Amino acid sequence: MAHSTPSHPPLRIGILGCANIARQFVRDVASSPAVRVVAVASRNADTAAAFAASHGIGRQHGRYEALLADDGVDAIYLPLPNSLHAEWAIKAAESGKHVLCEKPLALGLAEAQAMFDAARRHGAMLLEAYPYYFQPQTGDMLALLHGGAIGKVRSVQASFGFTLSKPEGNIRMQPELGGGALLDAGSYPLSLIRLAMGRAPTRVRADSNWAGNGVDLSTMATLIYADGARAQMSCAMDVATHRRASIVGTGGTIETEYLNHTSAQTQGHPLGYQPSQLRVRRGVANTVPFETIVSATGSGFRFAAEAFAKVVAERDFAAIERAAAASLDIAATLEAIARSAREGLEVTVARAV
Repeated sequence: MAHSTPSHPPLRIGILGCANIARQFVRDVASSPAVRVVAVASRNADTAAAFAASHGIGRQHGRYEALLADDGVDAIYLPLPNSLHAEWAIKAAESGKHVLCEKPLALGLAEAQAMFDAARRHGAMLLEAYPYYFQPQTGDMLALLHGGAIGKVRSVQASFGFTLSKPEGNIRMQPELGGGALLDAGSYPLSLIRLAMGRAPTRVRADSNWAGNGVDLSTMATLIYADGARAQMSCAMDVATHRRASIVGTGGTIETEYLNHTSAQTQGHPLGYQPSQLRVRRGVANTVPFETIVSATGSGFRFAAEAFAKVVAERDFAAIERAAAASLDIAATLEAIARSAREGLEVTVARAV
């Protein structure tokens, strides 16, 4: 793993909720010297106590508000359902807590703007947590893009999908909790597209397959940019697990799987982590061979937590604002895609103000 020894005290994190993803986060950051999970909260005191006991966490709270009032907590990891992100990120910021928020940050642009506005007003840092964002592989991919390895990016195709083994009762199937393929899975390829393009599209066209309760089971969208560049995004909850992106420029191509968690092992990793492909063709002809890029590996949860701890310790608000601009673009694009799929129309992407 590419981890350095921090020069600052560990960031004291409280977990707001006891979802399965919170268990994975706590497990993967446990060995990090940069962060320490010191408290957990649930709306059920027994649930919080059981979670704390099973993960060796010192304090537990039976109310979310109690965690926000805990003076021994510097920052909140927020893994609540999508529909609750805005409410509790804003309350955390108002309590002076920094927030590492699970994706998607919000249900739409207005919510995302309100979240960042609250963070700025109270001097808190808010960061959207796509684990793959913080993988060394993603840094290597950005170095290729920014270094001109494939010229000017003209098109991106990105997809992510999986199968819900037990859809009954799963929050991804509950529209009132912000469920659906687009928000849960589509936010990943859209975030990759935003990384590659560096900006939001101007217009989108989308189509979805719907469950009976109105949740989208799959969505595909075309993103149209002001300069004529294009991107295509697909996501689904009824297919084999897959993750793939192809970034094509005027002078070459990059292909990647952009996995959240990576390993150098093809088999035998205790958590099932796999190598993630990243390769680049530095040329326009198909006779130019692809070059495989080998990056450091590890848990995206740990990489994300450590990156967050670093910007908090260094008060690097410029880095937070760069990430915020991307998150706002993603939120606006998700909202436009959802509307296009519902209405069957091409939709203009709103701009953050």
